[in-house]
Amino acid sequence: MFYLKLQPGPQLRSWVRSLWYCRAPGGPRRRERVLPDGCIQIILNLSRDHLTGCGEDGRLTLRLPPAIVVGARARFGFVDTADMDELAGIVIEPGGFPGLFRERADLFFERATGLEAVWACEGLTERLCEAATPLGKLRTLERLLSGLLNRGARRSGPVDQALHLFAEEGLSVSECARSVGLCERRLSQVFRECVGMAPKMWCRIRRFQAAARGLRQGAHVRWAELALACGYYDQAHLANDFRAFSGVDPTTYTRLRGHWHNHLHVPNSDFSKTAGPRSCQNEPP
Repeated sequence: MFYLKLQPGPQLRSWVRSLWYCRAPGGPRRRERVLPDGCIQIILNLSRDHLTGCGEDGRLTLRLPPAIVVGARARFGFVDTADMDELAGIVIEPGGFPGLFRERADLFFERATGLEAVWACEGLTERLCEAATPLGKLRTLERLLSGLLNRGARRSGPVDQALHLFAEEGLSVSECARSVGLCERRLSQVFRECVGMAPKMWCRIRRFQAAARGLRQGAHVRWAELALACGYYDQAHLANDFRAFSGVDPTTYTRLRGHWHNHLHVPNSDFSKTAGPRSCQNEPP
């Protein structure tokens, strides 16, 4: 497998977290469980004319457009590794989607939607395929995205303040609302419209992601210490959130984790025992 991740230049950095390219032709076909990360993403299949969505049980396959917007998720989903012959993707920075694409982020919550609904970039995948190298493909994608900023794109000041206060100060939603000068209800509304989910859920997913990264770093994890470091009250709260967002307990996660901390291998025998959202497609982090 070849994987390349590119940090965007200064012009896009407030809007786009990363661009990525993955190529794994001829590999074994299987399902992988993809964990929520609080971001909206764009996926482009560069090797065929569709993407494969997965049904609720991880078995049913759905034919999706070759370029899709994947809304923020509050639960795990499934992907089919057959799509990884050649993919490119965009991870949108939380709060960046409305300014780039002039659409509310919450309209895409837990949905996979054809990219043409928000970005009428003619011949997008063909233009990427014309680039000779993976880096060239990502640079082409970066230039095309930069063109969207010429329309006077702006980020929401209150939402940016809230994202900072949640991440750096660990404030509650009510404390954050007072700090940014909004009532809690209004903050939740604008946050959903810009980020794609309610602020309480986004904070929970952020803690869960911190725990997943902590588990990824070492084989000998002290659960109680990890829970406190990630902002959980105790180990039980970490375990409950972990299962809610990933569908597995932390020990199973360490056993099944794949190339990326957001991907878990799903044994074929587990398909009948798993239940996920309607359809999904997510990016390697």
